[in-house]
Amino acid sequence: MHFDAEFFVAVGFVLFVLLLGYLGVHRTVLKSLDGRTKQVADELAQAKRLRDEAEAILASYKKKALEAQAEADAIVAQARAEAEAFAKETSERMAEFVARRTKQAETKIAMAEAQATSDLRAIVADVAVKASETVLKAQTKGQTAGDLVAKGIGELKSRLVH
Repeated sequence: MHFDAEFFVAVGFVLFVLLLGYLGVHRTVLKSLDGRTKQVADELAQAKRLRDEAEAILASYKKKALEAQAEADAIVAQARAEAEAFAKETSERMAEFVARRTKQAETKIAMAEAQATSDLRAIVADVAVKASETVLKAQTKGQTAGDLVAKGIGELKSRLVH
């Protein structure tokens, strides 16, 4: 039999594998692989747990954002309603103020007209009395004339003033 280099390489390889088996290298390699597999599985589980937590936090923040938006909308709606009520109340108060001022002005005008009419009547009465006195003095002579003039003047004054 002829043994060449390939035969010795094959025998060496078989002996090497048997030596590794005898020394328990395959168990060490398997333990190492099992450990690595377990480590990867733990990391995957932790990653899944972190992802679930992140999704829960995201959902919580989305819910809070929606609640905040709803609250902001409610505040804006309330502010608009208050502004409209304030504008309406202000408009009503302004209308009442204008009406009250108009009524006061009309009352003052009426009082001024009444005063002016009264003053004018008094002036007209005085002028009429003086004119009557002058006419009667010129036409009537004596004591009787003076008595008639005085009596007429008194009656005329009382009638024109009232």
